[in-house]
Amino acid sequence: MVAVVCFGGLLARLFVLQILDPDNYADRAAGQQLRDTTLPAARGEIISADGVVLATSKTCWTIRASPRELDDAIVEPAARALSEILELDYDATLEKLSQRSSNDCLLRRRVDADMANAVRTWCAENGARGIQVLQDTKRVYPEGDFMGCLLGFTDVDNQGLWGLELAYDEPLTGQNGVILTAKNAWGYDMPTHYSTLQEAVPGSSLTLTIRDDIQHYLESALCAAVEEHNVASRAVGIVMDVNTGAVLAMSTKPDYDPNNPRVIVDETVRARVNALTGEERSAALQTAQQAQWRNKAISDLYEPGSVFKLITCSAALDTGAVTRNTTFVCAGKIGVAGTTFRCANGHVHGSETVAQGLAVSCNPCFIQIGARLGKENFCKYFEAFGLRTATGIDLPGEIKRSEYYTADRMGPVELASCSFGQSSKVSYLQMITAVCAVVNGGKLMQPYVVQTITDADGQVTYQAQPTVKAQVIKEETSAVMRELMEGVVTSGTGKNAAVAGYRVGGKSGTSQKLDSENERARIASFVAVAPIENPQIAVLVCLDEPHSWTTSGGALSGPVCAEVLQKSLPRLGIEPSYTGEEQKKYFTTVPDVTGWRTAAAGQKLAEYSLTADVLGEGERVQSQYPAAGTSVRKNSAIQLDTTGTLDPAADE
Repeated sequence: MVAVVCFGGLLARLFVLQILDPDNYADRAAGQQLRDTTLPAARGEIISADGVVLATSKTCWTIRASPRELDDAIVEPAARALSEILELDYDATLEKLSQRSSNDCLLRRRVDADMANAVRTWCAENGARGIQVLQDTKRVYPEGDFMGCLLGFTDVDNQGLWGLELAYDEPLTGQNGVILTAKNAWGYDMPTHYSTLQEAVPGSSLTLTIRDDIQHYLESALCAAVEEHNVASRAVGIVMDVNTGAVLAMSTKPDYDPNNPRVIVDETVRARVNALTGEERSAALQTAQQAQWRNKAISDLYEPGSVFKLITCSAALDTGAVTRNTTFVCAGKIGVAGTTFRCANGHVHGSETVAQGLAVSCNPCFIQIGARLGKENFCKYFEAFGLRTATGIDLPGEIKRSEYYTADRMGPVELASCSFGQSSKVSYLQMITAVCAVVNGGKLMQPYVVQTITDADGQVTYQAQPTVKAQVIKEETSAVMRELMEGVVTSGTGKNAAVAGYRVGGKSGTSQKLDSENERARIASFVAVAPIENPQIAVLVCLDEPHSWTTSGGALSGPVCAEVLQKSLPRLGIEPSYTGEEQKKYFTTVPDVTGWRTAAAGQKLAEYSLTADVLGEGERVQSQYPAAGTSVRKNSAIQLDTTGTLDPAADE
């Protein structure tokens, strides 16, 4: 009876296994007999608009081991040899290989071909089974310390962590392949004809609106300015296509090398972090890393200062509150509801038109313009120019909201302060996007940095198109603003932004950092547009807390804009605006007067149709700015420093 019951149970179990659930043990057997090895897909490339590869994937190899497959006699020799080849700690390597029940352990990620070949050779010569040399990919940035804040970087698994790598992680990530290898009962590889391969599919590639050449011009000029003027809180530069919103260059300096993003670039900060220990050091290191990774151009707010006068002026002209010839009086100061506002540098401009007030960046003039415009219209245009919310650029980390007054919270004093660029804070990207709308006929464009996405088969899966977000001001208003902005460069605070051969418009700004503990902290900025008669590109440069002979945006940031424009315009195929005769008429070359007595230096400059702006009370010129040989507009003021120690503050 017992035998019948047992036999019946056996039949029932066979029925379940063979008829009702035939796949269960087959799957379990396959799991034991097959090992799947991932074949990593190459991440898509990031390419500049002019065809330079900025980010790519390089073939490398990862070394893993299956300790259970190693013969006992080979464990110690393997640990010693591999630790030498792979530059690993011997004791740690021996401990890993001695875990005889382990079927997989990582020895070293992403080694080069020389190391991989050395491992293969040693294994072949010594009959060592169980050491795997697996093909892998590594993200590399061929340009090195370049475009760090824009490109971002990836983690050890090639996933985007910052910048474009993060924003476009999904299309950049490819589809991994798989190698299925049959194993015998002891876990060893069976003959290779049992292996099957699913090919890896590379990720899609990005082609940017960023031009490699213009980006280099911008970064080079910014780096020089940061060093020359001892900029304490980094510098920001953006170059934008005025008519499309395409970003041609964007930089925050200093930044970092995306190949080594965790290395702190600032030597002072790095030394301070390294002086700490334990959790305190870890926290300080993380803070320092995130600070240098931060793309200040889109993630931070700032007081734009007098660059913002372009917005106030545009709004006032557009509403008819003023015309270009409306006259105001600057007495050097003006009272508003019990608060006194002064003109920059103690200037008393007297009677002046709107055009003249913009050229010399007169604060009292723009306080009166703001009063005529009124708080309702001021706030209406502030919003229309896109200065209240994020631009929506295709980059991660953009700050979502600026700081501003609404009409119901704005009194006469707030309106006065906001009218000349203080008391409101916007992002650097918001500011240049608004300026583009001022000069391009009044169209607020959507800024963007990726032009196309192309898949592994070469098919374009995404094509960016310029997008008009709003018509902010009338075309006639924009035309007037272009003329007024040219006046800033030809006869006002923007003479240092002049570019030989081209008509340039611009606006300077020197804003006080109202939330800084340092009352003298300033942001020196300048925005330049060229050619102003038919605007093509705009350049915004901001130096945050310069410590130099001045903090004037026109003096410090204007020349940076000029350098970028001078190099970029010919590369873009934009022909000079002036003929040879006009060039001689409007421009001159700065002579070298360093070492001269101040009176003689002034006379020499006058021979070149230039004026002297003497700093200090020394007898001789210690340095001059701009440097000798620079082409500038006639009647420009050349700064002659007789002490080398002055740091006057300015509020343009």
